[in-house]
Amino acid sequence: MEDIRISTDFIKLDSLLKFSGLADTGGFAKDVIQNGEVSVNGEICTMRGKKIRSGDVVSFDGREVRVL
Repeated sequence: MEDIRISTDFIKLDSLLKFSGLADTGGFAKDVIQNGEVSVNGEICTMRGKKIRSGDVVSFDGREVRVL
């Protein structure tokens, strides 16, 4: 699991995928989220704008990132 530090209260799911390197582009992030390939805290999430906060764990393609 990789830890990602943010300096704000939250980051949107699609932005986190790009920021963490799980997705190369915003379009790719949008597609994988809408296709149900991304989970937040163990549950599939299809909302691009979901607010990800400190302590949340995002999984995609066998990788996990935890927001700090």
